[in-house]
Amino acid sequence: MDGNGRWATKRFLPRLAGHKKGLDALRRCVRLCMERGVGILTVFAFSSENWGRPPEEVSGLMALMASALAREVPELAQEGVRLHFVGARANLPAKVQAGFAQAEAATAHNQQLVLNICFNYGGRWDMAQAAAKVAAAGQALTQENLSAAMALAHVPDPDLLIRTGGELRLSNFLLWQAAYAELFFTDRLWPDFDAPDLDAALAQFAQRERRFGQTSDQLSPSQAN
Repeated sequence: MDGNGRWATKRFLPRLAGHKKGLDALRRCVRLCMERGVGILTVFAFSSENWGRPPEEVSGLMALMASALAREVPELAQEGVRLHFVGARANLPAKVQAGFAQAEAATAHNQQLVLNICFNYGGRWDMAQAAAKVAAAGQALTQENLSAAMALAHVPDPDLLIRTGGELRLSNFLLWQAAYAELFFTDRLWPDFDAPDLDAALAQFAQRERRFGQTSDQLSPSQAN
């Protein structure tokens, strides 16, 4: 969800105003995904590298997350959204940690949409913590064991990865899981991301042939579709 700060700067607003509009866009995207039958949505809200931003922006983001949890979770729970917060929690404010735990408990039985919010997350962190977990369990360091130890092991690998804001890179997001994800890049800044943008990404995804290392001739008609 890239482009919140630039959205605000273009309007001569503080960067935090862009993050607040980004929250509106996330709320909108969740509804759009449910309308289109998307079962799992994973979003990158705060990276492990974002701690290097100006202190006032970081503290503002933490406060925004805490207030969003209190405001949004009851409605999401009623709509059937199951929340997972993915990332290192130990150095987050206690209020945010408690909010994460309460939100996950309140939505644990929902099945309409799984919403993974990656917060204080990084793809390299995820691989490192998975390797440490596998080693601590005395298991062999295999792809299967690593996959099972990843922070997103509760969901399948993503089919489609959308990056807004015009940047053409993964920025340490889902490095393990996105090995065979289809990538879609758009110049749209995240606060402006709306139904036509999501539909464009889904339409382009529908046109792609997913071979997973095989040839086109090897795919059955059902796989090719």
